Amino acid sequence: MRKTLFAAAVLAAFTFTSCSESNTANTEATTEHQGHGHDEAEHGDMTNATAANQTVVETPDYSSVAEPVKTQVSQLVDEYLKLKDALVASDAKAAKATANEVLQVAKAMPVAAILEAESKAYAEEKTGNIISSATSIAGAANIDAQRENLELLSESVYALAKAYGANDQKLYYQHCPMALNDKGGYWLSSNEEIRNPYFGDKMLKCGSTEEVLD
Repeated sequence: MRKTLFAAAVLAAFTFTSCSESNTANTEATTEHQGHGHDEAEHGDMTNATAANQTVVETPDYSSVAEPVKTQVSQLVDEYLKLKDALVASDAKAAKATANEVLQVAKAMPVAAILEAESKAYAEEKTGNIISSATSIAGAANIDAQRENLELLSESVYALAKAYGANDQKLYYQHCPMALNDKGGYWLSSNEEIRNPYFGDKMLKCGSTEEVLD
């Protein structure tokens, strides 16, 4: 047991170091090549082990909600993923456009179809967060300002999908410890492979999968 815990601690430390090395790699082509090699060879093992053994976002179970709500949440996830991909590509114009799409879907959420008071309040809270974040991203002056508003948006979209059982594909809740000035930031992906929306190609592979929603 002690060996297992020690190995996990060493591997977690290695991942953080790997992210740091990826940052240095932006100006050193050789270091970049080596850093990415470590990511591909080692990082995947930590990703799978971590995701299989912890829950990052605790949500109630409202999966019995009316179908129109599930359909809308599923559409919201789809639009969010387009926005995330735009940030990965460091495309501020595309991020603005997709943020507006997220905004429209969130505003059209059929919350009135939810009959239970607690479930309705939960949907209203998360939808409000999504509207606020998407509005900020759509109105941001540059890609850095857009990325600053991704964290709350990601958590809220993921929480809705999980609480209402509305995902029609496997979703990966991923994390970069260096995002948001080293505070760390989460994002949602439909692909297990790390593609960091907080840094784009500057540190494309920095991060790990923290939770998986089947």
